[in-house]
Amino acid sequence: MRKSFALTCWLLLSIGSFSWAYGPEGHKIIGGIADQRLANTPTGARVSQLLDGYTLEEVSIIADTIKQWDKPGIEDPKVQKYFSSHPKIAEQLRAFWKANPATEDEHSAMPSHHWFHYTDVPLAGRETYGDGKIGRSQWDIVQMMRYCIEVLEGKIPATNERKITRPIAVILLSHFVGDIHQPLHVGAEYFDDKGNPANPDRVDGALPDGGGNSLRIRLAGGPVRKHEPTLHGFWDTECVLANLPVFPEEMPKEQRQAEMDAAETALINRLAKTEPKDWSSKAPVEKLPEVWADEILPLAREAHRRLHYEKVRPKLEHGRMVAEGEIVEKEGENSIPYSQWAASTVLVEMHKAGWRLADLLTRTLQPNESKAKP
Repeated sequence: MRKSFALTCWLLLSIGSFSWAYGPEGHKIIGGIADQRLANTPTGARVSQLLDGYTLEEVSIIADTIKQWDKPGIEDPKVQKYFSSHPKIAEQLRAFWKANPATEDEHSAMPSHHWFHYTDVPLAGRETYGDGKIGRSQWDIVQMMRYCIEVLEGKIPATNERKITRPIAVILLSHFVGDIHQPLHVGAEYFDDKGNPANPDRVDGALPDGGGNSLRIRLAGGPVRKHEPTLHGFWDTECVLANLPVFPEEMPKEQRQAEMDAAETALINRLAKTEPKDWSSKAPVEKLPEVWADEILPLAREAHRRLHYEKVRPKLEHGRMVAEGEIVEKEGENSIPYSQWAASTVLVEMHKAGWRLADLLTRTLQPNESKAKP
């Protein structure tokens, strides 16, 4: 199973690159923690049944994988090979992709599945998700997580227009729970026409940074690179890998992969056995996405507060105007280096996300199972 799924990962990476939330390693760590929390439980058995034998660790990257279908289309022979060992899952994924096609038209009657991964709550002041409308939409991550939860609870029929069946709902939640625990998937900085941070509720035409996707970060003491990473990409990938061993470049590729798999497994085992602080909530299950979004916003503000903006200017990107620029670490103001703080923050959030994913599925699936029994 792991080998066939690794081939799928290689195929998607060979087609192109894009911005992941926590990268494939981060999502797999979160899914792996949830797998262990649900092992030998009725919920775990039901999840395995819905996923046709796939694990949460394996399906946690699917919501990003299918972004690679956008350009060739689902009729492409290479795309047809994706998840071919699980034809029922593959068929439902293609129906979901077709019902939510990628588009840059913000007014499209059919939403893009890309929109489901994030919300851009302004970081000015102490605004929460429910305090305003700018940066939010009916198709953002908070709303789509609620949608998936209600599909699992039976409140939304599996024949819905978004083609989110119960297996697809589990697949999406296994990914979105990770996304919503990444600060830059929830909060966004907005800038005025002079390149200064601004409150979009008070400044007309303030431009967002796309969750840090249009800002390039240069860290003090960091390596010299031809292209600096985006702030979003830094949090997605580098902050996750900072919690895993670094292997020599001369190490053979297969050995490197084996060592990385072992390191990820060891980290998953440790995090699954150790209960994270303040992870549980008594809020109704449908309210959890908003609760988690509000919880992560202070970290999104801190992630920006520790940085200094340079050369911020308007740019047309993917059909919309954003604020493009460079950012550097504020020197002498932080108790620990930005990279170290961000890596430790990511570890805490992945830990909570894994436990919360297991709990979320338990709370949404168990009531249905008990109703189904005589």
